[in-house]
Amino acid sequence: MQRPLIAVLIASALFTLNAQAADLIQVYQQAQANDATFASARNSLTAGQERITQGRSLLLPTVTLTGQNLRNYGDRTPGNIGAVDVVDGQLVEVTKVNQDNHNNNYTLQLTQPLFRWSNYQQYEQSKLSQAQAEAQFAAAQQDLILRVAQAYFDVLTAQDNLTATQAQKSATTEQLASAKRNFEVGTQTITDTHEAQAAYDLVVAQEFAAINDLEVKRNALRQIIGQAPGDLAGLRTGVAIAPPEPASIDPWISAAEGQNYTVTVQELAVEIAKRQISLQRAGHMPTLDLVAQKQRNSFNNIQGTTKNNAIGVQWSVPIFNGFAVTSRVREAIALEEKARNDLEASKRAAAQNARTAFLGVNTGLSQVKALEAAEVSSKSALDSNKLGYQVGVRINIDVLNAQRQLYATQKDLSKARYDTIMNGLRLKAAAGTLKEADLQPVNALLVN
Repeated sequence: MQRPLIAVLIASALFTLNAQAADLIQVYQQAQANDATFASARNSLTAGQERITQGRSLLLPTVTLTGQNLRNYGDRTPGNIGAVDVVDGQLVEVTKVNQDNHNNNYTLQLTQPLFRWSNYQQYEQSKLSQAQAEAQFAAAQQDLILRVAQAYFDVLTAQDNLTATQAQKSATTEQLASAKRNFEVGTQTITDTHEAQAAYDLVVAQEFAAINDLEVKRNALRQIIGQAPGDLAGLRTGVAIAPPEPASIDPWISAAEGQNYTVTVQELAVEIAKRQISLQRAGHMPTLDLVAQKQRNSFNNIQGTTKNNAIGVQWSVPIFNGFAVTSRVREAIALEEKARNDLEASKRAAAQNARTAFLGVNTGLSQVKALEAAEVSSKSALDSNKLGYQVGVRINIDVLNAQRQLYATQKDLSKARYDTIMNGLRLKAAAGTLKEADLQPVNALLVN
């Protein structure tokens, strides 16, 4: 008796979970697992984390083992005519001399760089490159948050537009039916019917456009999360969106110029370019290596076996290379200047993004407040026009215009809320502080 009850409870629980709409956090987690762009960034980070190991290897010793094992077959014809040799106690004229031999040798060598300035500079560059890869991945994480949130709210915007359009269609249908009835009984003219019919035809066209827009927005979200999105949790009724903290724009601009991840990447690029100048100048410097080797040579049938062990230093001093090093130094200096200009451009772009997002949040908050008041006024205006239409002091077009105004206000209000939330996330991204945890307050505004 208990097993059927347990099965029913489990099935009921699964049905409840499936019936719930996915919220922003759940959609973001799907994107983390399935988004191809983010997966590419993750692989780039994994590759970048190998840079230090590769750079350090230039400072460590290298051990190589080389050798060969050759068996030679051949003969030699003597140059002096009439040469003789003793074969079985008899003198025999020699026409060819056997040259067959077996050569087996190997060399084991250890090389430890003692002074190679270019290797040291490459090692320092590798540390900067790995830090750059980590900053680029952090920027990719922020980009994923923004892309998911934008696609999520684009779907909600399209849904709100479709809902408002369908509500307007329903109200227009009722108004059209009322106009036809009143015309039939002679209380209204055919003009009222034509106006209602025109409004109905227009809202039908708008409905088709809204359906298409919703499908496009859902496909855009599908591209990020890798599967068709289900129902999404929408904003709670009458939500209050928090203003930016701090409330002054200057701290946000300073943070954007100092810790924005794009700026960080460019700062590291400048340091790498500076190291590149020093690396190219190393072409004028000598190199010094510690070398230790062990050799063994075996010459069968000729000299026997020889062995040799050696240890010492090996140095090289560049004298002239056709001005190639000088040219590469000038090239590296120009690229460093380019990196500095790119850094300045990144700082300005980050500061501008912070200004735009900050103003977008504050303007959005004011716009939401004004549209909320406009929604109340539009509802009152619609009710008044409906009442006036019933008593004969308003005509059909007045009601239709009031309906159109109300639904347009509701569309603008929902979009203003979504835009304000997105600008808040963009502001944190510009300042380099946007994290996954910042989605929690936004998610709290949603309702399943």
